[in-house]
Amino acid sequence: MEVELVNRPSSTVAKVTLHSGEHFIAEGGSMIAMNGSMRIETSTYKRGQGNVFKALKRMLTGESFFLNHYYSSQSKDELWLSHPLPGDMDVIHVEKGAGIVVAGGSFVACEDNVEMDMSWQGMKSFFTGENLFWLKMSGEGPLVVSSYGSIYKVKVQDGYVVDTGHVVAFEDTLDFKITKAGSSWWHSFLGGEGLVMEFAGRGSIWCQSHNANEFGRLVGPLLKPRKQ
Repeated sequence: MEVELVNRPSSTVAKVTLHSGEHFIAEGGSMIAMNGSMRIETSTYKRGQGNVFKALKRMLTGESFFLNHYYSSQSKDELWLSHPLPGDMDVIHVEKGAGIVVAGGSFVACEDNVEMDMSWQGMKSFFTGENLFWLKMSGEGPLVVSSYGSIYKVKVQDGYVVDTGHVVAFEDTLDFKITKAGSSWWHSFLGGEGLVMEFAGRGSIWCQSHNANEFGRLVGPLLKPRKQ
């Protein structure tokens, strides 16, 4: 199985090459195209493991209720995937014994060997303006995530500060707290930054260059009301 990212970083799509017997899982609605020899099934999770409770938990993170399963029956079957927002993608290789926390709405696809569950980040996530629940990925295999704008990886050795709404994913060896950006609350809000996520520990963070929520707040008032 190979995952190649094409048209980076503004209009990235993922080209997944599957060989006979391989299986890839993707967010509902993410497929652009695929070989006609491939088989697709839809469920709330995995074959034999799908249930409504797991799907409802995933919806709390901002993901869809259903997942699509793509099965290859021949060598070099191709599957093309995209995401709704204009931006980038990245491939994170999940390793055994390690976990990746993915922000709501950033999950695109993963190999069948990667397990997905809901991660409670505490009430601190409420103050970031993001979902209270994120996805926790474990197991082993490639994981495809998406961003609004370009995506870049930061290796944290001690501490790192990221503006809320710019985090795509991070290794679960890191912890974070919500704090002010400036030396005081007054300076933080005057500077237009407000709250930030302060990470501690050692691990990697995947950040996005743009904030979809901020873009929505900027453009929303300019849109004309829909005619009934």
